[in-house]
Amino acid sequence: MATPARPRRRADAERSIARIVSAAREVLGRDPGASIDEIVTAAGVGRMTLYGHFPNRAALVEAALADAIREGEEALSAVELGGDARAAMTRLLAATWSLVAESARLLEAAEELLPAARIRELHGKSAARVEDLIHRGQRQGVFRTDLPTDWLVNVVHYILNGAAEESRAGRLRPGDAPAVVIATIESVLAPPR
Repeated sequence: MATPARPRRRADAERSIARIVSAAREVLGRDPGASIDEIVTAAGVGRMTLYGHFPNRAALVEAALADAIREGEEALSAVELGGDARAAMTRLLAATWSLVAESARLLEAAEELLPAARIRELHGKSAARVEDLIHRGQRQGVFRTDLPTDWLVNVVHYILNGAAEESRAGRLRPGDAPAVVIATIESVLAPPR
């Protein structure tokens, strides 16, 4: 009895998609302006295969960013966030920094093609984690309450991405970046005297 071809084709398609997304993350992580040809070469597939799964560059970049965020979420979910909110924020920022540094160029590619609202939506779990931690710190009296929480969450995001840009530009040494990020965000979140 012959095995139906349909499940095999689906498995092949899933492997092909995974190769393309992985190659896009790698190639765009080095050069946000990399061409589709560079991505298909890295993936070991043809242009028709890529376009069979992703109708345009924006769809591919979104899939690559979503994959990077999903992988980052797996890592961040292991960070211990209990206890003192300041100490938990420090642990979260230390773990987040390496993820931001790794995906900064991919994010740059996404910002060129995707609406800002879509990028915020993809980062929703991460933003919610920071927001929950800020709320807890406010209840503990260790984080400021005089500014809107949404603003504080966005400032954390801006500082992380700004540090990645400064590091990439050579104005902030990569080894110094985590401490600089943590000190800056701690000062932003500290209650005014």
